[in-house]
Amino acid sequence: MGLFDRIRRVVGANLNDLVSKAEDPEKMLEQAVVEMQEDLVQLKQGVAQAIAAQKRTEKQYNDAQNEVNKWQRNAQLALQKGDENLARQALERKKTFTDTSNALKGSLDQQTVQVETLKRNLIQLESKISEAKTKKEMLRARITAAKAQEQLQGMVRGMNTSSAMAAFERMEEKVLIQEARAQSAGELAGADLENQFAALESSDVDDELAALKAQMSLPGGSPNQPQLPQQTTPPKSNKNEVVDAELDSLRKQLDQM
Repeated sequence: MGLFDRIRRVVGANLNDLVSKAEDPEKMLEQAVVEMQEDLVQLKQGVAQAIAAQKRTEKQYNDAQNEVNKWQRNAQLALQKGDENLARQALERKKTFTDTSNALKGSLDQQTVQVETLKRNLIQLESKISEAKTKKEMLRARITAAKAQEQLQGMVRGMNTSSAMAAFERMEEKVLIQEARAQSAGELAGADLENQFAALESSDVDDELAALKAQMSLPGGSPNQPQLPQQTTPPKSNKNEVVDAELDSLRKQLDQM
């Protein structure tokens, strides 16, 4: 491979790369639709010109037919008048216009086919332009969505998710510690309250025990408690009654505890 061929290939590759990078899909679609609309305008102009030419040819053909019919009548009139020479001249003029009419008829048929073809092409181009516009809007929406997704992915990649998750984990650990402290404080407060009630209950028991000792004249009884009355030695039956009454009183006190 020669040096110039290599240079040409390198330059061509670089130009193609530049063109590819410079192509904006949205702008390219818009330009394509614009070019198709320009083609549509030119095609409409061509159809209009073809129709105008068809109309002119049709008029010329109709005029030629009228001339043919006229010279046919003139020939008939000359023969009726007995002027054969004049009838011959009329038929010669008729032949000239007949030839012209036949030529115009062939041209008119070709123009009619051409106009019909152009009209079909015009309808197809209009349909393609409508389809292209619809596709353009769809592709534009897809391009917008792709750009938004690409931007979002860039934002996600730029975020420091590991540090953010570590911060969440630290905050969660602090919340757990705070909850544990609150639960411990609640348990301690409940235990202290139970101890206070237990102290009150033990105090009542102690007071009742001191009262019982005082009633029974046992050591350790409270000096403020009333002493049991001293009685002389009663008969044996009275003594048993006193003991039974004392036991009943003791049972009642024990039941009330």
